[in-house]
Amino acid sequence: MSSPIRRVRALRAIDPASEYEGPIELTITDGRISGRETDASKFGAADLIVDQGFLLPGLIDAHAHPSLSGSRYGVDPDQYFLTRGSTTVLSQGDAGARNIDEFVDKTIEPSRTRIKLAINFCANGESNPNGRFFDLDEASILECVEAIERHREHIWGISLNVAFVQNPSIDPLDIMRRGVEAAGQANVPILFGATKTDATPLADQLALLRPGDSMTYCFHSGEGSIVQAGRIQDCVLEARERGVLFDVGDGFAAFGFDTAEVAIAEGFLPDIISSDAYVAHVESGTNQDLPLVASKLVAAGMSIEDCWSRMTSAPAKLLGLEDENGQLRVGAAADFCLVDVTNQTAQLRDGHNQTRTGQLWEPVLTIKAGEVVSQ
Repeated sequence: MSSPIRRVRALRAIDPASEYEGPIELTITDGRISGRETDASKFGAADLIVDQGFLLPGLIDAHAHPSLSGSRYGVDPDQYFLTRGSTTVLSQGDAGARNIDEFVDKTIEPSRTRIKLAINFCANGESNPNGRFFDLDEASILECVEAIERHREHIWGISLNVAFVQNPSIDPLDIMRRGVEAAGQANVPILFGATKTDATPLADQLALLRPGDSMTYCFHSGEGSIVQAGRIQDCVLEARERGVLFDVGDGFAAFGFDTAEVAIAEGFLPDIISSDAYVAHVESGTNQDLPLVASKLVAAGMSIEDCWSRMTSAPAKLLGLEDENGQLRVGAAADFCLVDVTNQTAQLRDGHNQTRTGQLWEPVLTIKAGEVVSQ
């Protein structure tokens, strides 16, 4: 662990929450921002001077798999998220009602990364290597609500993923109705993963979501995609109109350039950019971080300027952390990420092995609570 930084200066900073871009000097006291100066003539002596790239608030990955035990998808959050610029991460269903106690004890509490949980509506979470929902007993409203009450300080909402339900006799909509009922009883939002097939119409699934709920894997390509016949489905536009949010959740197979390009061309930008980084990325040697996902979105037609807020202030607001995360203001946590773009173009790949050529943005440095994190 490095010595605490008392003052950091950046020639270029971006703070989407205050719509500020330019030079900045931040004073840090006890892990929080205690002073902010944007007039370069008033800058003092800084411990750390950033003269390349952009200084951003610490990135917030609102769909990933930080877990040190009990999840078939889990990876070490401090090793694979914190070092890649994400200082706060939302676990998408790594633990359910029957293993949340272990998740809190072995992952959330000892990690330097700030971790919130979207508790898996499947009571066994992702502990079964063969999948989830083998029986409706796993879809227990009572168990889920009791677990949320037991660990409310660590839980943001419910992960309700009905893709690949293992018991073919179970109707995914039945699981959805139960999950929505649990979310209503516990007064929490939902992070929803659709079936990714046409067997259950997407319109029927979206109709069950409420304002403030989020659909992840929003640029999934193929059956069940938000894009059909070359345009955004009406049910998707209606869902956004009534307050349903849309999250990227890139992953390994949940992002398609063809879907993203149509959506972006129609002005349908994601509300949240997330990585869905998990153990397969580590095993393949892929640095699945938020700047990489942003690079793909830029290649698909978004501007990089539209990406910054969707990795910082927007997920902070989604998770209810906007008072202390996702912004460069006095009183906020001294969590920062330095990002820069490589000089050479890269071949960016989607979940169907399709590629686009574009610039690659990368995390260069992470600062957590005023201390530099080593890569």
